[in-house]
Amino acid sequence: MIGIGIIVVLLFGAYVLPYFLHWKYTQNDWMSLGTAPNSNHWFGTTASGQDLLALTMRGLQKSLVIGLIGGPLTTLIAAVVGASAGYFGGWTDRILMWVLDLMLVVPSFLLIAVMSPEFAKTTWLVYVIVLSAFAWMITARVIRSMTQTLKDREFVLAARYMGVKPMTIIFRHILPNVASILIIDATIQVGTIVLSETSLSYFGFGVQPPDVSLGT
Repeated sequence: MIGIGIIVVLLFGAYVLPYFLHWKYTQNDWMSLGTAPNSNHWFGTTASGQDLLALTMRGLQKSLVIGLIGGPLTTLIAAVVGASAGYFGGWTDRILMWVLDLMLVVPSFLLIAVMSPEFAKTTWLVYVIVLSAFAWMITARVIRSMTQTLKDREFVLAARYMGVKPMTIIFRHILPNVASILIIDATIQVGTIVLSETSLSYFGFGVQPPDVSLGT
């Protein structure tokens, strides 16, 4: 509950506070270039006179949205891949685990950095997809192991003997029984995605000007 409260406060500050600020993140105060925090600019200004508080709130908007979308998306990918590998076994398990192991050794930061010039021509939502695509592997292994212990339980066998389709069994019977892990993972992934996006933007590979994120 405390964590939810902090997120609500951050969202409130990011989306409501800018309406009460005298300066917008796109404005320049040419009389205050690179100043320290003061009564007119609470966080100070940049070398070009932009209000740092306004920039921070705008960056918080972008980074939080990317994290709040990317976190659950990452967990969803991990849940589907891990549960499918654990339930079907055999070649399905081997192929999915081969893909998982391959993704683990791919230097995701460098790969995204190389592709960033192409991303700059598209919407910032592409970063949600790309960052989520490189963050699901560890969770998928955990879900796979838990699925292997659940697939021989009586309620799963009963559903199978009644002719219920495999994917229906996965979504209706297996994933709800690992929901606690999925909820925890989704909340952790929100912070992970925010940190990843912030790092990319800090080095110039993420959100591009004139827009801003916490990294920029």
